[in-house]
Amino acid sequence: MGTMDTKLATPATPPLVEWLLRRLKRGVMAVQDYSLLAARSLTCLLTGPRYFADTLDQMDIIGVGSLPIVLLVGFFIGAVMVLHTGSQFSRFGQTALTGDIVAIALVRELGPTMSGILVAGRCSSGIASELGSMLVTEQVDAMRAMGTDPIRKLVAPRVVATVMVLPLLTAVTDLVGLFGGFVISSSTLRLNSVQFWWRAVRALEFSDLMQGFSKAIVFGFILSTVGCYQGLSVRGGTQGVGRATTQAVVVSCVIILISNFFLTQLSLYLAGKGF
Repeated sequence: MGTMDTKLATPATPPLVEWLLRRLKRGVMAVQDYSLLAARSLTCLLTGPRYFADTLDQMDIIGVGSLPIVLLVGFFIGAVMVLHTGSQFSRFGQTALTGDIVAIALVRELGPTMSGILVAGRCSSGIASELGSMLVTEQVDAMRAMGTDPIRKLVAPRVVATVMVLPLLTAVTDLVGLFGGFVISSSTLRLNSVQFWWRAVRALEFSDLMQGFSKAIVFGFILSTVGCYQGLSVRGGTQGVGRATTQAVVVSCVIILISNFFLTQLSLYLAGKGF
């Protein structure tokens, strides 16, 4: 009898498979919770009350606070692009094309992507740590007890502020990057201002601008909602706040880079430039 019971017993699941299944379930639940949070942050915009003062404060913190690093990084991105492309174009006597390449690369790709990653590193982590600290110190529970919706009060203003500010920061990155490219091209490639700026402006089309700014809007929504989700999902006290801060930056950057591929494919297809 014991031998038959042993034969009919269900074989044990390997530990590795169990661990993978637990991780998969946790990932699916995290995606579900994040999607619900993102959807609620959008639906809060349709009905009142709306916290305009909080939104303006967040626009100042996220936009004005990120401006110095965006200016610095944007300038050197344009300068490095000229150093790389100019050395290749000079071999074929086509240094005038430098303005075209810098303008297209910045506006389409590097401007929104670098701005999104920089703001994610600076502000997504800040949002996660701020909301996580409020959750640990039970300030979020106090809001609920007073009848205030934390999503409407804490999440929606940060999402709106980031979505509105990141396209402006992207425009600043593009302009400063072009200026950095002009400075290096005029000093190393001996291009005058008319050659560089005329070619740079002529190379851009309306679809290029729409591609860059639409990416910035999507990236702003991603990094703000990920930061809010990580902050409101803190577990384990102050150590959990540190983990949430790190995860907010990592997850935001990974999702931005992955979504950038699909947004680029979609934008090129709509503009008639795709494969």
